[in-house]
Order: sequence, then structure tokens, then C-alpha cells
Amino acid sequence: MENRILLKGGVVVSVDPDIGDLMKGDVLIEGNKIKAVAANIENVTDAEVIDASNYMILPGLIDTHRHTWQSLFRNIASDWSISHYLTGLHNTVSELYRPEDTYAANLLGSLEALDSGITTLLDWCHNLNTQDHSDAAIDAHVETGGRVVFAHGGGHQHWAPVSHVDHPAEDVRRLRKGRMASDDALVTMCLAPRGNQFASMDVTIKDWALAEDLGLRISCHFGDGEWGKNRPIAALEEKGLLGPHVTCVHCNSLADDELRMMADHGCTASVSPDIELQMGHGWPATGRLMKAGIKPSLSIDVCSSNGGHLFGTMRAAIGTQRGFDNEEAREQGKGCVDEMQLKCSDVIEFATIEGARAIGMDTKLGSLTPGKLADVIMVRIDNYAMTPMNNPAGQFVYNAHPGMVDTIIVNGKFVKRDGNLLTADFEHVRKLAIASRDDIVRRAAGKGGFELGGKWTPEAYVAKD
Repeated sequence: MENRILLKGGVVVSVDPDIGDLMKGDVLIEGNKIKAVAANIENVTDAEVIDASNYMILPGLIDTHRHTWQSLFRNIASDWSISHYLTGLHNTVSELYRPEDTYAANLLGSLEALDSGITTLLDWCHNLNTQDHSDAAIDAHVETGGRVVFAHGGGHQHWAPVSHVDHPAEDVRRLRKGRMASDDALVTMCLAPRGNQFASMDVTIKDWALAEDLGLRISCHFGDGEWGKNRPIAALEEKGLLGPHVTCVHCNSLADDELRMMADHGCTASVSPDIELQMGHGWPATGRLMKAGIKPSLSIDVCSSNGGHLFGTMRAAIGTQRGFDNEEAREQGKGCVDEMQLKCSDVIEFATIEGARAIGMDTKLGSLTPGKLADVIMVRIDNYAMTPMNNPAGQFVYNAHPGMVDTIIVNGKFVKRDGNLLTADFEHVRKLAIASRDDIVRRAAGKGGFELGGKWTPEAYVAKD
């Protein structure tokens, strides 16, 4: 008989419109799938029953764009613009990574995400300097027990815009035909090309053809800062390269008609509002995307600048867009909006079902729907911030934080319980990460004034002809 888990009497936020939210409900897991969700599930035998009366139960969160390799240099870029970031991370640090550094960084970053309730992470890995780096990155993800989409983004040598250097297709083919052949494993694959903002159109066409040949989805940056004003989406539409297999990351400086092109072709979107505001990508495109017919997913982007959990990202997304909406109402002569255009339940969808849609897994993940894979989180509500429970969606978006994420189930198996990750030894991971960080710092000595402690601001990046 398959393993059974019954979560009993919790506050259920299902993200399934047919089920809705239950102020008191049960979730039954059988094997690696959700079997049932209801106000009261009875007559279940041979199940491990967990008292969920002090918990909120939700689908696992999904981060659709994170450069996980940068976790070794957590928050070094918290006071940098995008130009400083390109110099500091891409022109100073990235080429110094050895495969063992990539392993340590991805292990730390993936576990950080998992610990905060992110059961599915799209690792936008654009520091794959050799095939050994790729294998090390994947090894780390497999070890965590979380669900990861490994997005192959090439190496540091590919990221000097505008680049004419081809994506390392040989490595992509090797992985896709080997250890990354399955689309049903916990760690799967997609392609993260530079696109026609950061590479020539000839290179971009080759990358799109590579993805099509290997049956891979595409995740690509568009509309981040000045690069996005060259109408990259319009150029792709002209070449017939838009489609539901493409996720457009950021979208800040894309024109409104380009967002409509994305919607018309079924593209998905990923926004990173806190990073976009800090680094100068432009105003978050959340509301403009929704007006065009696209509900975006959410992403952390770079832990070298911001925190690694989606709670802050949810609040940045909703706060910024509500500010825009209220300002528009004032310009129309109103004191404020008649009704909130962006609701807390929408933002939870961004972090769950829309994330699943952006990785092509919305039929498998993203809601507590019977038949979907059992990726489930339990958030404590027996604390000052969550008592009394009046509005589950509102309290999750505005009050919750990683410290409340007590229990995590991925693919029907516990990976976190009673507040502790079960798949890792923190001290071991910590030592690996610090050792790799220290060695990179040693080898970076003399490169542009590189130093830790928050005092270093790199020179702003200047594109070369």
C-alpha cells in the first residue's frame, strides 16, 4: 500500500477555484499525489494523521528565476545598481568559480529556498564555465530533495553584451540526452539563453532551435533596463519565435504592445519586483502584464542583493502595484481605488499556480488539487502575527515569513518537519559555503578593489563596442 498522510483540521488555502479556502479542512496525500481536499475527510485507514489545527496548509511556493550560484556572495550587491552588479558579479567574481564552488553555492541556495517553503526552484544558472560546473550544479540540486528546474544559461564568457558567442550547445545536448533526459524527475531541465537583448539575433535563433530540437522550455530576460527598450519581443515575433514555451523574465521596459504580443502567443512572465526597483530595471510590470492578459509568476533573481524567500517578493509586488493603482485613481479625481485591482489571493497565485504555469507544470503543481503532485507546505499560525485567523490570504501575504514554515512535503515525502530540514546538515553546508567564498575572495585579490564588509561598490559597467 502506498504511503498515506492525512493533514487534519488546518486552514487550507488550496489555490483551486473549485475547492477555495477552508477555515478548517483536511488534505489527504497518497503516495506522491494529493488524493483529497475537503472540510472533513473520514474513514481513512493506514494513514499518518498530523494535527494541522495550528497550521495553514498551502501548495508549495514556486520561484521561477534565481541565479542560485550567487548565494556565496549573499547581499554583497544590496547597495548596487544593475551596472555595478554586471561589473562586480559577472566581470569580477563569476570566472573565479571552480566546480566545487558552484556545488557549494547551489547546495546552500537551493536549501535556503526549500527551507522557506519554495518547493520548486528554477535555477537560472548562467555561470557554467565548463561541463564539470554543470554537473556540480545539478549534483547539489539532487542532494537537497527539492524540486528544481535546472535552466542552462552558459558561462561567464557568454555574458558581455551584445555577444556573438554561441551558447555551449554540446553541454546542453550531453545533459539532455543523459542525466537530464526525464521531464518527470525531481530535477528537470530548461534552456536559459541570453536572448536578443544580450546576444545577436543569429545566436538567438540558434538557441531557440536548440531548445526546440531537445524539447526544452525557454526562460529568458527581456525588458530589464535600457536593454529592453530596443523592442526585443517585437523582433522575436517577427521571427516567429514567441510561444507558450517561452517565459519572459522582468518585462519592465517592454512596450505595452509587446506585452500583448506575449499574451497573444501564450508566453508566460516572471517578475522580480524588489530587485527591479533596487537595480534600476524599471517599474515592475505586474499591472501592465495583467492588463495585457498575463498573470506573472514571481522570482527572487539574485540573493547577492535581496533575500531568498518569496514572502518579501509577494509584499513588494502587491505594495508597488497598489501604489500605482491608487495613484491612477487620484489622477482620475478619486481619493483611492473603488476596489483593489490586485488582491492577496492573486499574489498567492503568482507564487504558486502561475509559477507552475511558467515552468510548464501547471497540470502537475501549483494548487492543492486532487491528482496533482503532493508538494505541500504547512505554516504555523499559533503565534502573535497570525492570531486570530481572520483572512488567510491576507495574513499569509502580509504576515508570514520563512520562520513560520514548519513542515514541507515534496513529491509526497517530508523534507522539513518540526521546523528542521531533513535533507541536509547545516554545519556541513555552512562550512562548504564559507570555504568556497573565502577561496574566491583570496583569488580575487587585486581585482577592482574587491572586498567584503559592504564597502565595495564596483565601477559601473560600460558596454563595449
